[in-house]
Amino acid sequence: MTQTVVVTGASAGIGRAVARMFGQRQAQVALLARGESGLAGAAGEVEAAGGKALPLETDVADYAQVDAAATAAEEQLGPIDVWVNVAFTSVFAPFWEISPEEFRRVTEVTYLGFVHGTMAALARMRPRDAGTIVQVGSALGYRSIPLQSAYCGAKHAVNGFTSSLRCELLHEGSGVAITTVQMPAVNTPQFSWVRSRLPHHPQPVPPIYQPEVAARAVLLAADHPRHREYWAGATTVATITANKFIPGLLDRYLARTGFKSQQAADRPGLRGPGNLWEPEDASGQPDHGAHGVFDSQAHPRSAQLWLSARVREVSESLSRTFHRAGPGQR
Repeated sequence: MTQTVVVTGASAGIGRAVARMFGQRQAQVALLARGESGLAGAAGEVEAAGGKALPLETDVADYAQVDAAATAAEEQLGPIDVWVNVAFTSVFAPFWEISPEEFRRVTEVTYLGFVHGTMAALARMRPRDAGTIVQVGSALGYRSIPLQSAYCGAKHAVNGFTSSLRCELLHEGSGVAITTVQMPAVNTPQFSWVRSRLPHHPQPVPPIYQPEVAARAVLLAADHPRHREYWAGATTVATITANKFIPGLLDRYLARTGFKSQQAADRPGLRGPGNLWEPEDASGQPDHGAHGVFDSQAHPRSAQLWLSARVREVSESLSRTFHRAGPGQR
């Protein structure tokens, strides 16, 4: 059966890779983002992969725009089966160098954008008692790092609100599922688009993974949404686990290493407004695709994610076998 999927932040990075992979499944994909050239590029990739694309210029910080996009998606593609929240923005700077307006904007996009997407999805899924929402989170939603206070705060908030909502859906016995994928450092164009006050070019904290690794984790979660959370990449597992047991030690470690590890010493710092208020892939600007500028450092695969998928397949296979067996066979 053909799926109808909505992806926010679909013009680049993880969202772009997710949209393309759903296209490979011949899904109908509504693409939500602000950048016209990025949306056009994403739509072309979805169509080339075998899917159907509907690009919709949308600022997820504005609920009215998100709701209108959801209405357009259902009118033109049919009932939404899967909604994937990805869109985000950030400011790389010490907290005291971030203005109140900048902090608010990061929060509106990176946190409230997920709230708005989830609201729009639930308004359509709950009456049908069916559908899946996937939140693209981050290991930084558990373990904050310096220079990204607004982004880390927003990702922590996404975890909190999603957990609350999951309990509410369970309480009413809803057929709607919600799950989260906590991501590692990913090579996306955002690190060249963010507003930054650092002396060198921002970079993801190594080791870095390609967006396709993240996208495979999202599709795994969409296929098996009753699992409350997925961790993509061995570094995500290590980061979240270590923060559970030695958060104070990590505070001191990141105080020593976190500034340097988030800057590419061989690249000059970013200058300009970044994409905080206006998209970097607007009409007339180049389409940057899914990948950022760190291809030479990024891993195309994750052994941890592959193993997680295989373990889940075996577990579900055994569960089906057990439930099919009669009482005398158990």
